[in-house]
Amino acid sequence: MRWLKPVLALPALALFLVQALAIEIETAKGPVTVGKTPQTLAVFDIAALDTLNSLGVKIAGLPDKLYVPELAELRDGAEIVGTIFEPDLEALSALAPDLIIVGGRSSPQLVATSRIAQSIDMTMNGDDLFAQAKQRLMAYGALVGKPAEAAALASELDEALSSTRAAVKGKGTALILMTSGPKVTAYGKESRFGWLHSALELTPAVEDIEAATHGEAISFEFLCDANPDWLIVLDRAAAIGSGEENARATLDNELVAETTAWKKGQVVYMPAADFYIAAGGVQSTKRVLKTIRDAFSRTQ
Repeated sequence: MRWLKPVLALPALALFLVQALAIEIETAKGPVTVGKTPQTLAVFDIAALDTLNSLGVKIAGLPDKLYVPELAELRDGAEIVGTIFEPDLEALSALAPDLIIVGGRSSPQLVATSRIAQSIDMTMNGDDLFAQAKQRLMAYGALVGKPAEAAALASELDEALSSTRAAVKGKGTALILMTSGPKVTAYGKESRFGWLHSALELTPAVEDIEAATHGEAISFEFLCDANPDWLIVLDRAAAIGSGEENARATLDNELVAETTAWKKGQVVYMPAADFYIAAGGVQSTKRVLKTIRDAFSRTQ
């Protein structure tokens, strides 16, 4: 029976080798080598939480608010280690994570969290966000030893994009708006939401919109003159739970009513937290695309 011990030891040896194997992944700051498969993860970026959850990864440390209802179950058994803006360094130290993931709103905290454990910035933005979402997905798959699962999810994203692009084809121009209570801003091709135009080949109603973080402030007269065939609307108040006037109330006025989009009922209200907070997460991206696909598919 002396041969039995080496045989029994093989799975443990294999696990050790996998965990000890360093891997290089692409981050917002360039390539980073992670020394081993992380066993205790702290994640401050909601898109990263979405994608890691899609891969079946257990997250040990979370921000206090997750914003996306579908992620609520992640709180079970997890520690709260700050907000999406600011880590609680004491709680983070107590957790002692192997790896910390920041991104977007938490990305300025990379230096601070790096003092506690290796940290990576996985921010996504801009007109190539869809491509970045797939890159991040494959990076996470490699990081946690689930490349096949990541590849399957990437195929699902490609299929969702393709079917949505087909649904919007030839259906006219679109203008992306964000309401924040009574305020309205617009986003163009080069903005944080510009990926809808580039990835879906969606024709913009206005070409020269300023690419500001919170959009270019516009008037209802501007909106009426632009006269888009479609309005794609983000309600920021709904995304962050501020309780301000909702998007439907803000846009319900005589000038907006003159647009083709309003007359034809072609106003698409986006799943707010998915589009604004968790942009680029696998399931959030699929829900965003489904919302657009369903709306455009109702027209001929």
